[in-house]
Amino acid sequence: MSETEEQPATGAPRPKPSRRLGLSGKLLLLTIPLVMIAGIMIYVPAIANFRMNRLNDRLAAANTAALVLDAAPSGTVPDSLARQILKSIGARAVAIKMGQQRRLLASADLPASIDHDIDMRNLTVWSAIVDSFETMLETGDQSIRVVGPAPGGAQFIEVVIDEKPLRQAMYRFSRNLLVVSLGIGALTAGLVYLALHYLFVRPMRRLTASLVAFHENPESSARIIVPSQRGDEIGVAERELSDMQRDLVSMLHQKSRLAALGLAVSKINHDLRNLLASSQLLSDQLASVPDPRVQRFAPKLMRSLERAIAFCQSTLSYGRAQEASPDRRMMLVEPVVAEVRESAGLAADASITWISGIERGLAIDADPDQLFRVLLNLVRNAAQALENHQRSGVATQQIRITGRREGTVAIIEVSDTGPGVPQKARDHLFEAFQTSGRPGGSGLGLAIAAELIRAHGGDINLVAGTIGATFRIAIPDRPVELLSIRNERARA
Repeated sequence: MSETEEQPATGAPRPKPSRRLGLSGKLLLLTIPLVMIAGIMIYVPAIANFRMNRLNDRLAAANTAALVLDAAPSGTVPDSLARQILKSIGARAVAIKMGQQRRLLASADLPASIDHDIDMRNLTVWSAIVDSFETMLETGDQSIRVVGPAPGGAQFIEVVIDEKPLRQAMYRFSRNLLVVSLGIGALTAGLVYLALHYLFVRPMRRLTASLVAFHENPESSARIIVPSQRGDEIGVAERELSDMQRDLVSMLHQKSRLAALGLAVSKINHDLRNLLASSQLLSDQLASVPDPRVQRFAPKLMRSLERAIAFCQSTLSYGRAQEASPDRRMMLVEPVVAEVRESAGLAADASITWISGIERGLAIDADPDQLFRVLLNLVRNAAQALENHQRSGVATQQIRITGRREGTVAIIEVSDTGPGVPQKARDHLFEAFQTSGRPGGSGLGLAIAAELIRAHGGDINLVAGTIGATFRIAIPDRPVELLSIRNERARA
């Protein structure tokens, strides 16, 4: 069998955990884009600020050149010197406006037209960002006229520069910033990854490994996780998981011991039932002996053997892993009740009054054999309770079975005039080996009855406020069966 076809011994197949992309890989993939987003958020204002500083530097250099050129007498600055000054500040022309007069201080190779005008006096942040990316996306050698505040009494100063050197400087700045950002981002991502890995991923891996190991052998106390001393949520999860695993190990050990004990009891009961059946055959022969003393004690011996056999049978029946699913059909209740009376030995028992209050023609949607077992257990419990109650001197001994229909639910009640069920026994009345307080009970009859009734989708409970004990059984009809009946009636 291949690895993909391997399945556990019990339960559904468990897919093997994938090692391609664990929690650490997902954490790393999450950290990288976050760092990149942070880098982009830093780059956008940085490139805009770089462009503004570059233009301000050109204006500052132009102001210095303007002071030199303006200080010289008109026309005394040679063209070669003017070209050298413009070349040193990276400009093609410098002009200044004073009052109503606009004066060109120096120029060299002026372009035929100005492509862009930038006024640094009223430049906003958003326009600076947009203009920066427009500059980087353009091609060719464009010309820019930059306007800024001028020193002294001048209104403003103008400088004409080429856009290509500015764009190249922005590219170099972007490249350098990218390299630095990548380095800082990688270092930051690594530190964040290591911190999160140490704080969260490693403890989660430890918890996961403990769960997988515990699932492989849940009865081994060595697979229980040892909680750390952390005080955060992971520490709480570790401690709670450790406590849960300890409780589960203890419960599984107890279940294993009970299962072994149950198997042993079932084997003993099986052999004991065979022995008791042989003894019952011998007691039947004693009934034909004419000795008065034998005739006196033989019925008691037979009843005792019958109880012992019934107890063994109940133990074996409850020891099954699961009751068979009910084979439900619409059936009459009265024949089943009559059979229960005969099987319980009450047909010839004149000391217990049998009252049947089953509605004529009452039908119930149930499994006949399982309904018989339920009613027989309840009737035997009632008969034994009345027998014990009779010893106390009470004369009225009565078992009553009533049945009726309430809409789509069939109701059957089994009641007796015995001592009833003690209050302390009512909380665990339908649990295995929890008796109703009467002597000689096995504590399985009501548990078996409750299990069979629940398999029918119904419920069984003890009715409060009645004389003796009254058990109420409610079994609803199946909706599919009702629908088919309605369809048959409609067709008829």
